[in-house]
Order: sequence, then C-alpha cells, then structure tokens
Amino acid sequence: MNKILVPTDFSEQAGNALKVAAMLAKTYNAEIYLLHMMEIPLQQMDQGSTESDIPETLFFMKLAKKRFQNLLAEDYLEGITVHETLKADITFNEIKDACKEFDIDLIVMGSHGSSGLMEMFVGSNAEKVVRTSDVPVLVIKNEHTSFNVSNFVFASDFKNDNKETYKQAVNFAKAFNAKIHLLLVITSSNFMSTYEANNRVKDFISGEDFNNYTITIHNDYSVELGILNFSKDINADLIGISTHGRQGIAHFFNGSISEDLVNHAKRPVITFKI
Repeated sequence: MNKILVPTDFSEQAGNALKVAAMLAKTYNAEIYLLHMMEIPLQQMDQGSTESDIPETLFFMKLAKKRFQNLLAEDYLEGITVHETLKADITFNEIKDACKEFDIDLIVMGSHGSSGLMEMFVGSNAEKVVRTSDVPVLVIKNEHTSFNVSNFVFASDFKNDNKETYKQAVNFAKAFNAKIHLLLVITSSNFMSTYEANNRVKDFISGEDFNNYTITIHNDYSVELGILNFSKDINADLIGISTHGRQGIAHFFNGSISEDLVNHAKRPVITFKI
C-alpha cells in the first residue's frame, strides 16, 4: 500500500479518518492524498474568466486552503507526505477520478452513522463510495488513539466470486500480523447444516497459504446482526466484507449488508470490491 485517499469536509469525523490514515501511512510508509470537494459555480464562468472573477469561489477556495494548512500542522501528520487536492464539485465521480489519477490503494473515510441507514458523512458519501469504489474503503466512525488490528473478522458467503477480495483481506491482515476470523452467518432464509457450511468455507480457502485464521458458523436473525454480534463477542478490531461494485449494488447476501454495516457498526469496516 503506497497511496491513501482521505476525503475531508474538515469535520470531526473526517479528522478521525485522517488520524487513522496517518497511522496506516506510517505502517506502510505510504503517502496521503487529502481531498476536499466544494460545490462552487466554476462551471458558470465564461471561457475567458478566472476564479477571481467570482468572489464567492475565491472566498471558499481561500478558506479551504487555510484549513488544509491547519491540518498539515497537526503533530500526527509529522513525517508523512501529504498532498492536498481541491475539487470544485461534490460528486462521487470526483473520488473515483482521484483514485485513478493518483493510483490510490485505499480510501479512508469518516462516517457519522449514528442512526438510520442513510445517515452518513456528508450527503451519504461514505455509503455511496462503498457502493462504487474500485479500491478498498475503510470507514471510521470514532477517534482511535491507535489502530492495531489483531482480530479481523472477514464475513462472506464464501462463494468463488469473493476469492479475490479474500486475498486483499489476507494482505491487509499480514501487514498487521492479525488473525482473520472467517465468518459465515446462517439465517432462516439461507439455512444450511453446520457440516455443509464448514465444508464451504474450507473449500473456499483451500490452496491459500495463510494459516492464521479461525472458522465460525454463526446463526442469527439476519446476516448483519450475526456479523455485529460475533464481532462484539470476540472484540474484533476490524470488520471486512465483500461488496459488488455495480450501481444499485448487487447486495452482499440478501440485502444492503455492506451499507447497513457501515451505518451500524461502531468498529471500523473495510469493504473490498468483488
């Protein structure tokens, strides 16, 4: 991991995400790309106009640059290469374009998500980025004085199209010397016997050389509840899930599990695109 993108609106939640990104940057010796998006009327300017022709635009750009300067002065960013990027529009294409432009390996985002499935960061940004991102997205809800991952829950249906995301999760776990807890949640709507479930997980990981893992078959009322309850039981440091990257997401299992988790999980959640 060489480059980490952190979208920011300079809020407390965005600050929490930046602090975690800084810890990861030091772990991986990575650079941080700090992205702020502003809804300003640049598109209304004449071809020969400049930004200074619009006082409101100039004001907000100066304000953003001042906030960037204040952030860069934070002690936790000392020794880290940080690039400031200012985009003149609030769209999710800006985040995707920034990932391609800078060859980003990981997005780290803050999230409110205190209640309600759509109460997210800024205009549901985190939930929508989770849906559409081609790179892993780490969603942070609380402030972390340290970001050590010892117990990493990887929840999946353990079908073949998740194998690539499992490899990404393994690479992440190796960086932290973490144990992966492979979790298959069984509900009344996707019932299978414990024997069948165990065999599915074992077949899924066969041929992989990563041995620091456990396998858990967990029964619950919903997949989301199963993941949250199991993660609480083992005091997991991180929850990892796979998500399809199509618009109008092809849901993880039988519902919007990845979005639901991002909203309800107090623990950090990382998503990997299938």
